[in-house]
Amino acid sequence: MKVLIVDDNEQARRMMKHYLGEQTHEFLECEDGSEALAAYAEFQPDWVLMDWDMKELGGLAATRNIIAYFPDAKILIVTNYDEKDLRQAATQAGAIGFVPKDDLVAVRSFLQSR
Repeated sequence: MKVLIVDDNEQARRMMKHYLGEQTHEFLECEDGSEALAAYAEFQPDWVLMDWDMKELGGLAATRNIIAYFPDAKILIVTNYDEKDLRQAATQAGAIGFVPKDDLVAVRSFLQSR
């Protein structure tokens, strides 16, 4: 499985790769949502793990950008925030799911179930 990780925190990217299993997946990483569309176009991942809050371009806008060009993209928001209104906004932007960063095991389960 090919996974694009978009997160401004290097440690968070490393942890996601660890929980997904670095030996069984191919990864590409970006540090900001502003890089996500070009990275998606180049890498054509099966999944995007998108952080919510990044410096230049946040995950919500980056999700909208990717979905605008690639409507079948599968994007999972993985973030420190877990409010109902954020979940709704993520869904409206085109994300398939929303997982808090404190439950990275759920990321693996989510990707395997879809």
